[in-house]
Formats: sequence, C-alpha cells, structure tokens
Amino acid sequence: MSGEAHVIMDEIAIRRALTRIAHEILEKNKGIEGCILVGIRTRGVYLAERIAAKIEEIEGKKVPCIDLDVTPYRDDRNVEADVRRSMKQQLDIDIHNKKVILFDDVLYTGRTIRAAMDALMDIGRPQMIQLAVLADRGHRELPVRPDFIGKNVPSSRSESIEVALIEVDGKDEVTINQNRGNEA
Repeated sequence: MSGEAHVIMDEIAIRRALTRIAHEILEKNKGIEGCILVGIRTRGVYLAERIAAKIEEIEGKKVPCIDLDVTPYRDDRNVEADVRRSMKQQLDIDIHNKKVILFDDVLYTGRTIRAAMDALMDIGRPQMIQLAVLADRGHRELPVRPDFIGKNVPSSRSESIEVALIEVDGKDEVTINQNRGNEA
C-alpha cells in the first residue's frame, strides 16, 4: 500500500536538470568527440535521447545515442551465458575505445548499473564509462557513483522514487512515495 506521492521535480525542473547535465557532459568531455550516449531501458533511453537533442542544439553536432537492455545481466535473473552473448548482435555501434555515457532514471542500489557495465563490456571495451542519472536516492549496495546527477534525493528505504516521462507516462515528473508496511 502506498501513501501520498509528493512531486519533487516537475516538468520545468526536469528540463533544467537535463540542460545542466548536457552542459556538464560537454565540459567534462571537452565536446562530444568519441562519445556515445547509452540509455538503460526504459526511461534511461528517453533521458539519453533528450540529452542527445540538447547537445545537438548546443554544439550543432549529433552524438550517437543507443539503448541497452540489461535484463539478461541482472543478478536477480537466471540467464544463460548464450543469451548474454547474443546481446553483442543487438547494438549496431562500436563502443571500443569510446567514452560511453550511461543514463538511468534513478540510482538506488547500483545493481542495474553493474548489469549495464557487464553488458557493455561484453559488447566492447570502452575508453571509459560515465554515469548520468536523473535522481540519486542513495542506499548503495555496490560502489557506484554517478558523474552527472539531476537531483540528489535523500530517502529512506521505506520510500520509493518514481520517474514519469512524457514518452512513456504522458507527463514529466519525479515523485517520492511513502510505502507503508513494505520495507523494500
């Protein structure tokens, strides 16, 4: 059972955060040469696409943007190595020696990011992997730290952070919800 949701980022706050992240990516990487944006399905894909559009608007150059399904790499799923190897055929871009900027909507335990890094390493050997998240809520179980953060959201384990994006959910907002009776 969930309690009342409180909006912590509205459409304008999300747009501002993504614009800031786009500028931070350009500054940290001294442009976009050799960069590839990779969005983790589902909402990370739309965030990466929005950043790619913002970078093109700022720089006048396109940056490659691809999506990544990490489901076969999750440690809470039992997936055969053959299925993981088939991931290599899913991407039609070479990430070898590239700067990969990985996007996800919420960073919590770090397990999804670990799965994404495993998937990327099976595909190629990037020069580096950077991480961008819209919301960082803490409570890490793995040593994962984002390079680019839309908003730090201190939260308890009894709360959940929900990201709604217009492409999937018909609206842009980030909410925090109190989950009663469920220490997830």
